[in-house]
Amino acid sequence: MNPNPANDQADLHLLQQGEDLALNRLMTRWERPLFAFAWRYLQNTADAHDLVAETFVRLYQQRLRLRADTNLPAWLFTTLGNLCHNHHRWRRRHPAVSLEQVGDGPGAVNGHTVELAAAGAAPDAALDHSEALAALAAAINRLPHDLKTTVLLHHYEQLSYREIGEVTGCSARGVETRLYRARQQLRRDLAPQLNETTAGA
Repeated sequence: MNPNPANDQADLHLLQQGEDLALNRLMTRWERPLFAFAWRYLQNTADAHDLVAETFVRLYQQRLRLRADTNLPAWLFTTLGNLCHNHHRWRRRHPAVSLEQVGDGPGAVNGHTVELAAAGAAPDAALDHSEALAALAAAINRLPHDLKTTVLLHHYEQLSYREIGEVTGCSARGVETRLYRARQQLRRDLAPQLNETTAGA
């Protein structure tokens, strides 16, 4: 997660002492991984930026309540995960079409340009690949919050079971169980498409 947690603890201490520039250093260090997590959770760039900003606002507001030995990355991901979960539930109750979901042209899936898997790849193969990625993203999006957060932190942020446990509040064994359950659900959700691919091969 962070190769040098001492930097985070030092900046948190300085922030608590009134050095606001310490917040800038923390934002520089953590904005990118937090945004990556939020975007994968929400599939919306503007919402992801807003919730990452809100996470740092909350850090500043609660800075004096945090203990000196707080695992700051875990706190940040936990706070952001909760914000994403609440926002996702709100979006389900108030659906709207996102321009990102519509896409930006023939090479876009959910607003993201799909690169050809290899130079000179056949267009139908590239389309199959992009459809598979879109199906996987949709299946991950349907996972319950605890499973979804665990999958995103493990497969995309490449956190260890222990680090994920610190964010999600469960043991390393619990993280392993959640990943197993998530994979089982993803296999069930994607089974129809996998069968179609096999049949068409």
